[in-house]
Amino acid sequence: MARKSAPSSRRRTRIAAFQTLCEIDLVNHSLDQVLAHAKSSHDFSKSATEFLVALTTGVLENIQRIDKIITEFAPSWPISQMAVTDRNLLRMAIYEMAMLGETPPKVAINEAVEVAKVFGSESSPRFVNGVLGSVLKTTIAKK
Repeated sequence: MARKSAPSSRRRTRIAAFQTLCEIDLVNHSLDQVLAHAKSSHDFSKSATEFLVALTTGVLENIQRIDKIITEFAPSWPISQMAVTDRNLLRMAIYEMAMLGETPPKVAINEAVEVAKVFGSESSPRFVNGVLGSVLKTTIAKK
């Protein structure tokens, strides 16, 4: 039987960013408070910590712009009615694909889908992949 390998450092950082965003979304804790806890709970390298901060801060600073993109590509699912996991995975991946510019868009999509498989519902990976694929084809590929 094949052994599952541990998630890469970058994926572990994305998972921590995703969990941070979900906590802020659900219970409205401050970013500083949640980031301090995430940093103390994980043994991240300096570059991983910088990525965690960049990803979470970037999503929150651009949340209105990101949510507008999500609304455009998932019109049947109002942001407020979307599962918290799906909403925050989409926010994170769209920020990473369209605004951060460090990660190839297909990698950002794949990472979001893989995290959705672990934390989302049975339909989350397909939903996240569909929305992000449409964003890539329509918005990012035209740049």
